[in-house]
Amino acid sequence: MSHPVKLSVVMPVFNERPSLRQLYEELAEVAQAHNYEIEMIFVDDGSTDGSWETIRDLAEKDPRVRGIRFRRNFGKAAALSAGFEAAQFPLVMTMDADLQDDPAEIPRFLAKLEKDQLDVVSGWKRIRHDPWHKVIPSRIFNWWVSKITGVHLHDHNCGMKCYRREVLNEIELYGELHRFVPVLAGARGFRCGEIEIHHRPRLYGRSKYGLSRLIKGALDLLTVTFLTGYGQRPQHLLGTAGLLAFAVGSLLLVILAFWWAVTRILPGLEPIHLHDRPIVIYSLGLLLFGVQLLSMGLLAELFVAYHARDRRPYSIAETVGGWGPQSAVAPSTPAVPTDSPEGSSTQPSAEQVQNTPATAEESPSAGPSQPPPA
Repeated sequence: MSHPVKLSVVMPVFNERPSLRQLYEELAEVAQAHNYEIEMIFVDDGSTDGSWETIRDLAEKDPRVRGIRFRRNFGKAAALSAGFEAAQFPLVMTMDADLQDDPAEIPRFLAKLEKDQLDVVSGWKRIRHDPWHKVIPSRIFNWWVSKITGVHLHDHNCGMKCYRREVLNEIELYGELHRFVPVLAGARGFRCGEIEIHHRPRLYGRSKYGLSRLIKGALDLLTVTFLTGYGQRPQHLLGTAGLLAFAVGSLLLVILAFWWAVTRILPGLEPIHLHDRPIVIYSLGLLLFGVQLLSMGLLAELFVAYHARDRRPYSIAETVGGWGPQSAVAPSTPAVPTDSPEGSSTQPSAEQVQNTPATAEESPSAGPSQPPPA
């Protein structure tokens, strides 16, 4: 590249004070070796071990270091969102602050991004230096996510990822959805890939995750599956299930009513008593459940319709034509003429020019107007 790469590195920090200076030095070394224009954004997510004092000291000594401190622990997704909002460069790298992610891998991420024309590159820690209670849940979770979402990555949980700026402009993180960024990006049409990276053993502190992450991850996976598949059309899911339950319940009730009538009309048949039949309760339950699902679907559709004006249901890769680089779509109404003398594309019509009398104020250097020739 003829111009230096401009890269923002976002690092959530939670009680990682002993590793921060070494991480900063390694990042600075990589930036110098490869002529990167870099900014290092440390997001202190409510640390209590003095991490913020170290970040503040680094920022005072190096203008490339920026720090954000939360009032309390809001979670990794919130820390990443704050870092993404603060990032100024077109390429954004995320990595953990515990030194297990190696900054020396950054050039390989950027090379993969450019070579394969990707929008997201995720790391794959094939050989992990973590305790078993962290590795096993992670592998189960990664297999599960790949099968359900169709975004086949070996390590969705890897904190070391590289993004193009436009990806982060279209994705909103909350809760613990940070591990699903490639899935959310893929649902918007962005291209995702991965590279195998070097994973280092933890030198300081202890892991903040364990078996409980598997349960939370399963619930988040349900949320992401719904958002990516039915976020813009919730009635298609809720309404389909509601109609099915309503139809089955109604059919069972019709059959029971018909059989109740037959046993009382035809001689020789023992009359049935519906209040002794549990199937009646099940049928009514399915009927009411179907109505509830349909009602929930309608409410969800109203919610989506109300908030859809704030977010486009599509993602544009590029535009071509006369609308200019700042316009995503063509305007639906003609442009209104402005008083600006420069850059105006609206010209007066021939009829307007003919019917507009010339005045001395409009043309000070012109002589007296002459009558039109006969």
